[in-house]
Amino acid sequence: MKRFFFAMLILCTLVTACTRGSEPVTEGKVAPDFTLKDLSGREIHLSDLKGKVVFLNFWATWCPPCREEIPSMMKLNQAMAGKPFEMLAVSIDEGGKDAVENYFKKSGLMLPALLDADNAISKRYGTTGVPETFILDKKGVILKKIVGGMDWSDPQVIAYFNEIISR
Repeated sequence: MKRFFFAMLILCTLVTACTRGSEPVTEGKVAPDFTLKDLSGREIHLSDLKGKVVFLNFWATWCPPCREEIPSMMKLNQAMAGKPFEMLAVSIDEGGKDAVENYFKKSGLMLPALLDADNAISKRYGTTGVPETFILDKKGVILKKIVGGMDWSDPQVIAYFNEIISR
């Protein structure tokens, strides 16, 4: 019986140690850093983007709301060209690079896509589905978390991003 309780004590200690520091990703907190590869194989580190407003979107090629919002994301990205703004479209497709490239080729659309085929980063961010978007300020603090698709090309949305950039 003593061995059982000793084993349980060790297990509880390990679980506590492993989960410590894994705070929920919420508005007002610094976004967890990550490194993912883009379609060309280049590693992108979120921490390297400090000084820019970051649009961090989790999506998948098989997701209808994701596909619906991509054209508006492209327009937003074009509207922010030349400004301290970075769009990161993190694909959670199991097919990884091939799935994303095939989708872009067939659809004629294109985003600055990163690959998270094992869902490690989407899990770290606590996403519950796709699309989900996190808006980060120039210091890497999460200003907004948006669950679901939206029209990112709306003039009010573009004005919001311009206002964040001007801070």
